[in-house]
Amino acid sequence: MSDSAAPCPIADQPLPYADRLPTRDAAAIDLVVMHCTELPDLAMAREYGERILHESGTGNSGHYYIDRDGSVLRYVDPLRIAHHTRGYNPRSVGIEIVNTGRYPEWYDSRHQAMHEPYTPAQIAAVIALLRCLRQELPALRFIAGHEDLDTARVPASDDPARTVWRKRDPGPHFPWPQVLDACGLTRLQPDNPA
Repeated sequence: MSDSAAPCPIADQPLPYADRLPTRDAAAIDLVVMHCTELPDLAMAREYGERILHESGTGNSGHYYIDRDGSVLRYVDPLRIAHHTRGYNPRSVGIEIVNTGRYPEWYDSRHQAMHEPYTPAQIAAVIALLRCLRQELPALRFIAGHEDLDTARVPASDDPARTVWRKRDPGPHFPWPQVLDACGLTRLQPDNPA
């Protein structure tokens, strides 16, 4: 990895409840979790992120969102704990890449393939953002896919006798070798049988 970071323009667009999320010290953050939105566009991802789902008046959201044109938006400051990966939120930053994934049939056993590739602009933005985060967060050492960390299976929506993976993102089209080579982080894959 080069010592010089590529430019990383970020549009700050905090979620309405961002100030209600707990704060943390930068030294507590050692992990980035890669996600895809599994939604058709950034507008719908924003709508989902704004939904209040917790008694604290907050919802589920990543910290950063990368649109198909490579633009990077920050919905939650990385020094706040966002709800994006069960069991890993206090130590991690979540990066969401706009991609349809399995939308709209996330848990239908007949529709588990993820067909949409990531754009070159998205991957370039991911790499630039990771390099910026490494400069801002000195304890950052690990990276994982949501699918690496949340390995739960749930009943399929079309046949409850069958199960499907709860999370499959960022999915098979995410170029792990390219990203790992460029970012200098180690992939964390605890107990993933997939």
